[in-house]
Amino acid sequence: MKEKLIVLRRGGSQSRDVFRGPSLEAAAPPEPKIEIEEVERREIPRITRNADVAAVAPPMPMKLIAPLDAHAATPAEAGDIAWGVQAVKADTSPFNGAGIVVCVLDTGIDPAHPAFEGVELLRRNFTEEGDDDEHGHGTHCAGTIFGRQVGSTRIGVAPGVQRALIGKVLGEGGGSSESIVSAIQWAVENGANVISMSLGIDFPGYARWLRETNGFPEELATSRALEGYRANVLLFERLASMVRAGSQPTLIVAAAGNESRRNEDERFEIAVSPPAVSEGIISVAALGQGVDGFGVADFSNTGANVSGPGVAVVSAGLGGGLRTMSGTSMACPHVAGVAALWAERIGRTGPLNVLNLTARLIGSASFDGLSAGFDPFDVGEGLVRAPQG
Repeated sequence: MKEKLIVLRRGGSQSRDVFRGPSLEAAAPPEPKIEIEEVERREIPRITRNADVAAVAPPMPMKLIAPLDAHAATPAEAGDIAWGVQAVKADTSPFNGAGIVVCVLDTGIDPAHPAFEGVELLRRNFTEEGDDDEHGHGTHCAGTIFGRQVGSTRIGVAPGVQRALIGKVLGEGGGSSESIVSAIQWAVENGANVISMSLGIDFPGYARWLRETNGFPEELATSRALEGYRANVLLFERLASMVRAGSQPTLIVAAAGNESRRNEDERFEIAVSPPAVSEGIISVAALGQGVDGFGVADFSNTGANVSGPGVAVVSAGLGGGLRTMSGTSMACPHVAGVAALWAERIGRTGPLNVLNLTARLIGSASFDGLSAGFDPFDVGEGLVRAPQG
């Protein structure tokens, strides 16, 4: 029986030094090339042995990292400046993201929302649903990154962003790793400097599909799902590596996941979920406000690289107005917004590349302001901060 596979190939020149007369010159780094093939399972080893193949993985279902406690924002929650914008010190930064291209891979966007007035939105739909956001999640995340002021409330970390790429990769039934990797490639090709993703692999859903559709017994379905899980982690790692090595400076930021349950049992901590766990992607944990400082959210997965505000975050809602949501999905766009500010800062004084952007972003993170007794493994390097000069 044939299986559908995502094949990541190294397109263009090979990433190795080549001899050019009397000197060595570095060849152009290979561009990622994504292909979908249907092959017999026994043919997979032959494909992976090809020199131009970087990774092979089955498409796995991807799901929204669903927000918690979503509701219309109250005046007290909104205020003049959303608390997350203040926490990352974007409100005191002289930078606003001008000249930086950001990408949001999510449920789409409400393009008519006043928060996005004046922003050039390049949209592409990777689902089989309508082009606009039908959930509100993507609209909320986009608002946190680059949203303009709504009423009297500032919601955007980088409200000076003038061009944004919006990839609708999640619909009512979720999405797949096939559409996500294709969307990342699309974003890079269209000049994205920062990509924000608040989504995760649906491992239980894939195992269930193998049982119910293919008739696999439970043990075999679990084994194949684990195999697919590992292959997809490697797929995202190899893709991120190729993006980092490419000519377009693009940083990928992803939410760590909401599966932990510290409020039920302090030991109930789940590790960062894919694709955020993949090497080369900045994973983000969620912080909330406490009486003695910022603390990790009960739901936030552990082992992330950095942290961002992720509890009771106010941003754009479907149809206009403001909405409050909680989740690492809300923390991720804060970090993406701060990355845009650092990208602008770096670009003003020299060439922008992924290495210096990553260094500045992670280097900005700090434990200052965190509640006493926090576990560093829960918050990574700490809460990211915007450049102040």
